[in-house]
Amino acid sequence: MESLVYEHEASIRLVIFFAVFAAMALWELRTPRRPLTVAKPARWLNNLGLVALNTLVLRLLFPAAAVGMAVYAAEHQWGLFNLLPLPVPLALILSIVLLDLVIWTQHLVVHAVPLLWKLHRVHHADLDYDITTGIRFHPIEIVLSMLIKFAAISLLGPPIMAVFLFEAILNGMAVFNHANVSLPPRLDRVLRRVIVTPDMHRVHHSVERDETDSNYGFNLSIWDRLFRTYREQPRAGHDAMIIGIPAFREPGVVNRLPGMLALPFRTAQPKGAGDQ
Repeated sequence: MESLVYEHEASIRLVIFFAVFAAMALWELRTPRRPLTVAKPARWLNNLGLVALNTLVLRLLFPAAAVGMAVYAAEHQWGLFNLLPLPVPLALILSIVLLDLVIWTQHLVVHAVPLLWKLHRVHHADLDYDITTGIRFHPIEIVLSMLIKFAAISLLGPPIMAVFLFEAILNGMAVFNHANVSLPPRLDRVLRRVIVTPDMHRVHHSVERDETDSNYGFNLSIWDRLFRTYREQPRAGHDAMIIGIPAFREPGVVNRLPGMLALPFRTAQPKGAGDQ
């Protein structure tokens, strides 16, 4: 089974990603949570263009990706779970949970370290919040994120299937919790006890710095509650809150591919606003 997953990992993940993306795109079209401020076709073209560029960069630099690293770690008996004789189901669950914590910690760090924030602000500078926001990252940040995953996999030695499932969950949840949709309030309250919902994560994309520095989770909501970075709602409410970064509000800068690629190196502040 693991050899089959490894052989077809990219294709299987692509199918899962497009299924989730298509479902959430239809939901956004039918019942959008907020009106968009920038025309969707041009914005989507540039956001998805960045995704295509990142995919190409990753495949050129890391052809085997995270699953390949898990295979290598298993072959060389690297990492905790390759040394501990745990039942497979338990190793799967623990691996996914711990990898989730690694990504949560990474997200916290890229907000806290100024140099890394310059890279990460490409994600936050989107003037709207929808499924394409969840997958727009600067190529350098994408490469750094993959290297962090490689290090985590080397230390943990998770089962190959766990890494495959984690990567599929990572992609699917990034689309789900960035979607321009809302769940019924009662369902949202129940779900966010376990997973990150769109309303929960939207707070993180507020222009207000204390709101941006909250709700770092992408999958499990426990980490924000445990480490006291959880914020239930934005002060202005979901309809009135402003998305993005105060210093970068020009669509030509933040929603065009050349502008996104240059944003980490940009020092000028449009309209005199201060950066976060």
